[in-house]
Amino acid sequence: MAFIVSMSVPGVRPFRDAGPVARHDLVAEIRRRLAAAGNPERARAQQAYMKSAMPFHGISAPELRVLLRPVLDDPAYRIEGRREWEATVRELWDGATHREERYAAIALTEHRAYRPWQDPEALALYAHMVRTGAWWDLVDVIASDRVGLILLCAPDEVAPVVQQWARGDDLWLRRTAILSQIKARARTDTTLLRECIEPNLADPSFWIRKAIGWALRSYARTDPDWVRAEVDRWGEGLSGLSRREALKHL
Repeated sequence: MAFIVSMSVPGVRPFRDAGPVARHDLVAEIRRRLAAAGNPERARAQQAYMKSAMPFHGISAPELRVLLRPVLDDPAYRIEGRREWEATVRELWDGATHREERYAAIALTEHRAYRPWQDPEALALYAHMVRTGAWWDLVDVIASDRVGLILLCAPDEVAPVVQQWARGDDLWLRRTAILSQIKARARTDTTLLRECIEPNLADPSFWIRKAIGWALRSYARTDPDWVRAEVDRWGEGLSGLSRREALKHL
């Protein structure tokens, strides 16, 4: 079996390059529907707002959900195997010419038919999407709704991977690690949250500092005393942006 060399991501196994097993018909149908629904005027505004090098078709998020639902639900396009699912997601993602195609790839990962594959083995796929997507509109949903879900279901296996991402070189994987528990609430592993934040306290990036503040602000709804204590303990080591976000509702 051939493995994708570029997917050498700490803590996760590379996923197989399934190549021809991708559902090319599904990818083509999604792209056809997206192109037909385009709104050029809105597309220009979306691209400017998102500061995206990749153009948009000009489809709003609610419109995109309505557009994708029938094709993803269609039994004629049902994906039967895990390798086929990964390859189809990757073909749609890597070959995207417009940003909505990447949104569609994310939607394909979350479809109810493929929930059995939301497990630690999927982390390689999501790491690839994070590294190549490299912008908040793509990364944050993967962090919170994909990696976060898998972390809750398999904490012993996934927590060490998230820790490695938090200490790694890739900014967006580090942001993913920090945000991975943003929806965990009372199930938050505070030791893991601390271990994801502390290696990044000195990072000057807006995206990291914002993520730290956002993660703390989210957990403050569950345990405000823990968040106050950590903010005090970090003192001047915590950036002003992170501190303001963390204490925003306290």
